[in-house]
Amino acid sequence: MHIVLVEPEIPANTGNISRTCAITGCSLHLVGPLGFSVDDKHLKRAGLDYWKYLDLHFYDSFEEVREKYPDHRFFLATTKAGKKYTDFSFQPDDFFVFGKETAGLPNELIKANWENCMRIPMGVQLRSLNLSNSVAIIIYEALRQQDFPKLK
Repeated sequence: MHIVLVEPEIPANTGNISRTCAITGCSLHLVGPLGFSVDDKHLKRAGLDYWKYLDLHFYDSFEEVREKYPDHRFFLATTKAGKKYTDFSFQPDDFFVFGKETAGLPNELIKANWENCMRIPMGVQLRSLNLSNSVAIIIYEALRQQDFPKLK
């Protein structure tokens, strides 16, 4: 499975997500511009010694990701979605797309992919959960649906 972060801004979140990807065997795709350097000490501290196990890819635009993987399914996480992430059946090569911490995904991207947009249910209407927590919730649901392949 694949995690796509579109213009992530906070190095610690991306570091935590990279650790989750390394532990679960997911690929991480970073779409720029990034709000930090990948050499950032906070990014590496959050990822600890997991960097060598990470399948990491960089792109200049989300369209570049879509062009490279035209036959794959893309699911977009957004607080604006009508469907919950548990309403979907996931497959091993699916992509899960998350937006930047301060603004989420662009509205035009959400509108163009509305049928594959999903949300995590939340009570109090604050902005949203932390990005790295959201990634973990969704990826572990996808893994659960597949009976945790390759995980003990």
